Amino acid sequence: MITRVFLLVGLLALVGALVWQVYEARKPSTGGDPHTDNPALQDVQTFHYVGGQHTSDPVTYAQTPPAGGPHDPVWDDCGVYTAPIRNENGVHDLEHGTVWITYRPGLSTSDVQSLETALGTVKSKKTILSPYPGLPSPVVVTVWNAQLDLNGANDSRLPVFLQEYGDGHTAPEAAFATCQGGAHVMASPSNP
Repeated sequence: MITRVFLLVGLLALVGALVWQVYEARKPSTGGDPHTDNPALQDVQTFHYVGGQHTSDPVTYAQTPPAGGPHDPVWDDCGVYTAPIRNENGVHDLEHGTVWITYRPGLSTSDVQSLETALGTVKSKKTILSPYPGLPSPVVVTVWNAQLDLNGANDSRLPVFLQEYGDGHTAPEAAFATCQGGAHVMASPSNP
């Protein structure tokens, strides 16, 4: 009987170690994604945020827009926004496996429609599109732990990024969480 218990514990430890190895192998590193050799994705920046860190306090993020980190306990409802959403709520969406495309305010209506059409190709349908003041490029596409600055709405790298990351595999809660039914928390000077 004791031998069976030791064998079972050993087997469980082995399975746990294998699961951990698979997890670590899929975890992106900083600066380019080592999990893909696609030249269109060589400029993707990757990060190491773990998830599950809820706070009601404002957060200062290292990326613009943020690509992970502590976030509000409430997520924003997925969809198309005509005004900036609050970072802390958007990051919670990313944790759920949402693709967030942000664009500089003033982007043409046809370019915004092009971005909306591109998001329609995401199989999970977990998407947010919103303007974002102060972006480092005209358009930025972000998922949890990965981000790509784009030259505009028609940058040929956008569909490649969406194909690679649109399934939410970089997000800790993508398999069981949604962006449906969230809030509509907009950014403001008192609530950036």
